[in-house]
Amino acid sequence: QYTVRNLQPAPDAEPLTLLRRLYLDLIGLPPSPDQQQRFAAAWQQDPQQAVETTADELLATPQYGERWGRHWLDVVRFAESTGKEVDVSAPNAWRYRDYVIDAFNEDKPYDRFVREQLAGDLLAAKTDEQWASQLIATGFLALGPKALIEQNPRQFQADLIDEQIDVTTRVFLGVSVACARCHDHKFDPIPQSDYYALAGIFQSTETCFGGVRSQRNRHPSNLLILPVDDPNPSDTPLSKDELAELRRRRDEVQQQAAEARRAAFRPQPGGTNPQANPANQFILDQQATQLTTRINSVDENGQPLTVCMGVQDRPQPQDARLLIRGEIDQQAQTVPRGFVQVLGGPVAAMPANGSGRLQLARWIADESNPLTARVMVNRIWLHLFGEAIVRETENFGASGPRPTDQQLLDYLAVQFMDNGWSVKTLIREIVSSRAYRLSSAWNRQRFEQDPDNLYFARAQPRRLQAEVLRDCMLAASGGLDLQRPRGSMVAQYPAAILGPNGPVGTVMAPAATRPVAGLGTSTANGPETSAGGPLARRLQQLGGAAGRFRPGQVQGNPFDASVAYRSVYLPVARGLLPRALEVFDFAEPSMVIGQRESSNTPAQALYLLNNRFVIEQSEVLASRLQQESADRTSQIQLAFRLVYGRAATEQELAASQSFLLQAADFSVGLAEFCQALFATAEFRYVN
Repeated sequence: QYTVRNLQPAPDAEPLTLLRRLYLDLIGLPPSPDQQQRFAAAWQQDPQQAVETTADELLATPQYGERWGRHWLDVVRFAESTGKEVDVSAPNAWRYRDYVIDAFNEDKPYDRFVREQLAGDLLAAKTDEQWASQLIATGFLALGPKALIEQNPRQFQADLIDEQIDVTTRVFLGVSVACARCHDHKFDPIPQSDYYALAGIFQSTETCFGGVRSQRNRHPSNLLILPVDDPNPSDTPLSKDELAELRRRRDEVQQQAAEARRAAFRPQPGGTNPQANPANQFILDQQATQLTTRINSVDENGQPLTVCMGVQDRPQPQDARLLIRGEIDQQAQTVPRGFVQVLGGPVAAMPANGSGRLQLARWIADESNPLTARVMVNRIWLHLFGEAIVRETENFGASGPRPTDQQLLDYLAVQFMDNGWSVKTLIREIVSSRAYRLSSAWNRQRFEQDPDNLYFARAQPRRLQAEVLRDCMLAASGGLDLQRPRGSMVAQYPAAILGPNGPVGTVMAPAATRPVAGLGTSTANGPETSAGGPLARRLQQLGGAAGRFRPGQVQGNPFDASVAYRSVYLPVARGLLPRALEVFDFAEPSMVIGQRESSNTPAQALYLLNNRFVIEQSEVLASRLQQESADRTSQIQLAFRLVYGRAATEQELAASQSFLLQAADFSVGLAEFCQALFATAEFRYVN
């Protein structure tokens, strides 16, 4: 494309700029000063070898899976609550999150990754651990938002199936089949019959997402019991006496709740009946729900059960009836289970004793499918270049944009499949290319020829995602804990209703028999690049500690705890996101999000100036600087290395020295200086 369009690509980025780009893109963390020095030395010897060696090192770290696993969690609308009108916690959703991270770290072939999420319960497994992992993978189909207060069970089921069809087709195929629920697709050749062919597959599937029947949850569900011993950390054993007492209390509360509901319908002449108060009914209902959930978290001997969200086939598969205009009471002809016809590929006969999910998974993950590989490589390109080849990552249909370079997209897809569907191999090839190394420097002729950078003749400056911003602050301060936390903060609130101020206030079924291995399936503004001006302005704004929080001030919701582990492990409850994620355009967890928004708002600046977490990390970074160096110039240089990944210029050194000299208390001034670095665009953007 450079040759055809007479485009002169930008020169290579500076070595340390490229190193920071590599680290942030591959693991979401900044390079340390030592890593910067080693890379600069290696670059002098052989730039290509330096990049390839660094890429190999980063792809081999556990942090790679945490970074790229989060990209996948955006797409599959991962969350730890049901969302919608009654946001009930999902204390076992974290298992799917950890499965995804492990899959990326293991470089699980993408076609296998697809099959496990759609039909892991139907795949052969050699060990109980593998079987458990495959069951957890099917949580993909159980994670979606749910209207638990929907009164009509048929409507609830129809909406659940619609959500599963939508997420399956958009995530893996980059097309929306859900548009054909009510009528033939208006733009793509997808008839309504194709929608109901898929609906029959999911109608023949039981979705296990957990929950106990209550006034706020009219659709209780099972969970899958896993064949391993790994219960939620908050699920402790119960003695027989404790279990009996919980059951007695549960029965008592349920009786009180029933009496309260009856009291609401009794006339009370000349007075009121406190027992009939709706608030009292709600409290009793929640108490009964939580007691039942606790009882169901253990077996008959009081030992905690290891459970997960997921799916399994119903005993009797059933084809779906086409619904006129998508209305559940307007049934038409029965549609045999099947796939999207326009995509072609090998069509397997639907089993008489199975849902057809395994056949669907194999059809999607087959090399002959024209979309599966293209959709995934397009996302990989997006996360490395800031823009995708097909700009709308979930719209490969007729209404979506055409690829900016069809040959490039096809080349990447073929390479991806030829290399065993290895995500790591494709990432390594891309980041080792000259195209990835280009500078983001602006050039008038290049801009006039390609103002939207459709052909990637220069690097695209990108604002860091919310998790990377938070993790980089923790890494710079030295407070980042790289150990994976066990479980999730949401797991501490089983069956809780999550309101705007936090939690207010499951029947288990064994999974299907594990198939035997080998025997089938039997059972922006751009970054601030000038050397001194922007930093000096930030330092001036912070002078006098204006707007800083003091001890005792409270900020954020209950999930805003100042934990030091990576942000991918922060709780993701729909409607109750940690402020650190929400303010910087975290992916909406009820939707399929292939590409996040990247806004530049006053709320973000206020967060960086006033939020307690930012202030704490600034103070911890200042303490680190004082511990590692007694010389003021060295402290400034170390701060620039830790925050920006480069050395300070002479102008920046002078501005920083001037600010620190004005501080009445050097420690406070140094903390404000560190916060100024965190507040600049250079920190928030990768060049």
